[in-house]
Amino acid sequence: MMTQLKSLVTGGAGFIGSHVARRLLNLGHEVIVLDDLSGGFVDNIPEGVSFCKGSITDSELVDRLFREYRFDYVYHLAAYAAEGLSPFIRRFNYTNNLIGSINLINASIEYEIRCFVFTSSIAVYGDLPLPYSERQIPQPTDPYGIAKYAVELDLKNALEQFGLNSIIFRPHNVYGIGQNIGDKYRNVVGIFMNQLLKGNPLTIFGDGEQTRAFTHVNDVAEYIAHSINHRKAYNQTFNIGSDKHISINVLAETIAKAMGKTIQCEYQEQRHEMIHAYADHHLFNQVFKPENETPLNMGLIEMADWVQKVGARETVKFEEIEIEKGLPTAWH
Repeated sequence: MMTQLKSLVTGGAGFIGSHVARRLLNLGHEVIVLDDLSGGFVDNIPEGVSFCKGSITDSELVDRLFREYRFDYVYHLAAYAAEGLSPFIRRFNYTNNLIGSINLINASIEYEIRCFVFTSSIAVYGDLPLPYSERQIPQPTDPYGIAKYAVELDLKNALEQFGLNSIIFRPHNVYGIGQNIGDKYRNVVGIFMNQLLKGNPLTIFGDGEQTRAFTHVNDVAEYIAHSINHRKAYNQTFNIGSDKHISINVLAETIAKAMGKTIQCEYQEQRHEMIHAYADHHLFNQVFKPENETPLNMGLIEMADWVQKVGARETVKFEEIEIEKGLPTAWH
C-alpha cells in the first residue's frame, strides 16, 4: 500500500493557494494549509484539509509543522502581493515575503522534502524589454520584486549546496472566484468589481493605457498543483499566465459589461509602476503543454456572477504603512 503524499500549502486560505489546495486533494494528497488569514478567508479553505492558523514568519511554528507532518512537498503561495504598496511597507514586505520564505526553505532542507514549489512574480523583471522571458536576468525595480527574486536566488543556492529541488512559477494578474475584492492595494479586477458593487467610480492611476495580461486562476492553479509530476519542470523557472494583454481602460469596460453596470472612471495621478508588463510563455508551453486558455470575457462573467452573490466587501486600510511620503492619495 502506497503512503499518502503530504503537502504543505502556505497561503491556502488565500486566492490562488486555496485553488491549489483543492487540486492537491483531488490528486490524493494529504493537505495541510498554513495561513495567518491576513488576506485570506476561512471560507476559501477546501473541505478535507488540515488548517493551521499562523504565519510563515514564525520559525518555531514552521519547524513544528515540518517535524509533525514530514511533508513530501511544499507549495509556497503565502505573500503580501501588493507590489505597488511595497515601497511604502519595506520592512513588512521583506519580513513576510523574504524572511518568511527563508523559514520554509530552512525547514525544507532540514527535513529533506522532495520539491519546493514557489510562486514568484513577473515583478522580478522590472523594466526589462517585453515580452519578459526566463532567459533574461531579472532586474526588479520595487521591493516586492526584489523580495521575490531574492527567494529565487536562495532556492538556487539551496539546490547547489543541499540538493533541494524546486519549481518556480512567475504568474501575473491572476483573477477569479475566491479573490479578495476588499483589498484596495492589489488585484485590479477585484477592486473594480467591488467598486461597481458599491456604485463607486472605478479608480484608475494615470491615463489607463497601461497594459497587463490577465489570467484566470484555473489556468494557473492546475499546473502549479500538478507540476511535481513533471520531472522536466524540476529546478526550472516558468512564466505562467495569459498571452493576451489589454489596457486598464479596456479592462474597466469589459468588467462593467460583465457585471451589467454603467461605467464611470476616476483618473488619479500616475503611480510608480511599469506602464506595460506581459510575458512570453514558450518554456511553460513546452513542458506543460496547456490545451487552452480561459477567454477573458468568459472568466470575468464567471467571477462577476460569484461577486454579485457574495456581495461587496469592506475596503480595509492597511495599518502598517511605514513611509507616507509619495503615497498615492487613494491609499491614504
